[in-house]
Amino acid sequence: MTLAAPHNVPLRLFWWKAVPNFGDALSACVVAHLSGREVVHAGPGKADLFAIGSILQIARRKYSEAKAYAQKPIIWGSGLLHAVSSLEFLSNVNIALLRGPITANLLGIKTDQFGDPGLLVADIFAPAPSKTHGIGLVPHHSQMEDPRIQGLTRGSEEFLLIDPRQDPATVCRQISACDHIYAASLHGLITADAYGVPSTWVSPGDQGHLKYYDYAASIGRALISPLDWDQIPAHARNNNQPAELPYGPGIARAKTDLRNSFPAPLRAEQNTGTA
Repeated sequence: MTLAAPHNVPLRLFWWKAVPNFGDALSACVVAHLSGREVVHAGPGKADLFAIGSILQIARRKYSEAKAYAQKPIIWGSGLLHAVSSLEFLSNVNIALLRGPITANLLGIKTDQFGDPGLLVADIFAPAPSKTHGIGLVPHHSQMEDPRIQGLTRGSEEFLLIDPRQDPATVCRQISACDHIYAASLHGLITADAYGVPSTWVSPGDQGHLKYYDYAASIGRALISPLDWDQIPAHARNNNQPAELPYGPGIARAKTDLRNSFPAPLRAEQNTGTA
């Protein structure tokens, strides 16, 4: 079992930093909130914790060798991007929680508890005080320069184009200020769910779909196939939004699983003796 460092030592968290993306950056925000500790980025070989993101391939590569590791990192809410060919790394990590049942099945792990830590963002960032736009668009970060997407918001006061490369607080506020979210960004969908904003999945281009289905299955959300971007105007005209998200109970259960499974040895109070 990973031993907690003294509470005045920063918690070392691995998250994907290759490109600016609010979904990845949310990991540090959520972990700092739950742990009560300063959180710093660490490489995968030096991390105490893996949390938000489809980053288990990275853990598999780093911890696949059969050797005595000085510490075993904890996996909490992470998922797979695709199936992996070997599972030897599982003996070299400690799994507290996985993102969804597809990841669990591919790893051969039997569990009925899942959750993406992004669902806890509403505990950290207050929602916008009022609704400012009818529709928010959250592309995958690789799609921001797509002229089709830019054209949807040009000259329209109803559509808000939300850049996922902004800081998490800004993106969360903008998502919560919309009546409906159309998102290719996985954490655009997750953040909308966290704030109770209805959302629709839109094509993420050449990004794989496994992570979307994995998350959706974790909360009992029906997710069949994404819209194309040019289908949004017609869909928005004919869309009847429910008063409440029909999979709200699944979100509530996932939030409970996330809070209950956060590793106690990584919490500041474990080291200070405070309640």
